[in-house]
Amino acid sequence: MTVITHRTTETTHSVSRHLPGPLHAILLAGTVPLFLGALLSDIAYFRSYEIQWSNFSSWLIAAGLVFCGFAILFALVNLARARLKKGRPLIYLVLLVAAWVFGFINALEHAKDAWATMPQSLVLSIIVTLLSCAAAWIGLSNLRNGGEA
Repeated sequence: MTVITHRTTETTHSVSRHLPGPLHAILLAGTVPLFLGALLSDIAYFRSYEIQWSNFSSWLIAAGLVFCGFAILFALVNLARARLKKGRPLIYLVLLVAAWVFGFINALEHAKDAWATMPQSLVLSIIVTLLSCAAAWIGLSNLRNGGEA
């Protein structure tokens, strides 16, 4: 009688430190719909000149700045712990900071009278949305490829 034993091989993947944690990923992913909602509200205001759309946009930008600000804090901590192989964590951080800065300028633009915000606020909303999408793409792509930059 022969006994056959099977050996199993475990493969471990090195997870880089710049991999976003669950809370970091939620904050990062939350910036995109908030800034996108502000962009859509600005488009609605640009087409209708109903002042409430400008108010919606202001609130969405404020919430997006809060989410983006906390995501920046998490990105700074992860960058301090990361082994800088290719510089993707740094690009990610630069995109997040740029999105926050342009978002802050957009919030100041929205603080003006609603009639005076167009078309600058619409252009700024487009820029902020694109920057936040790019940052989320780079930051969350680390989850798909096992954290390898």
